[in-house]
Amino acid sequence: MTDFWINTVCFLLAFSGMEGVAWFTHKYVMHGMLWNLHQDHHTPSKDHVMEKNDLFFLIFSIPGIIGLVLGLWTNFGFLFWIGLGITIYGLAYFLVHDIFIHQRIKWFKRTNNRYFRAIRKAHKVHHKHRNKHNGECFGMLWVPLKYFKEASRTR
Repeated sequence: MTDFWINTVCFLLAFSGMEGVAWFTHKYVMHGMLWNLHQDHHTPSKDHVMEKNDLFFLIFSIPGIIGLVLGLWTNFGFLFWIGLGITIYGLAYFLVHDIFIHQRIKWFKRTNNRYFRAIRKAHKVHHKHRNKHNGECFGMLWVPLKYFKEASRTR
């Protein structure tokens, strides 16, 4: 297998694997022992531009940065492509979660795309719980099928 394919596989596995990491961390860490950092995200406030929850951005960015730096030191070795996959997932998460869903920057306000309507609905269901218990829909880019079906029925 050539370096191109190895690097592509590393990138794709890192990017897609981050959805599982994000789901697990969201469910068991953010809604668990670090609820005190995530709680303000479930209590909407128009007074604050930043939330304590935004600290998770820094936590999640560390593995990506480490991979990118170590990969650069090894002449774009596989760690670079893993770091890039993690970093691009972080960018996708920011665009979908902070910009599209929560409208922290007023872009992408309206869409008729079924996938994006399903993401928005699943996230709305997640936020109907104001406490750390009884949550659902902890992922971001992989949406349960029932929300796709619902998005198909509504326009």
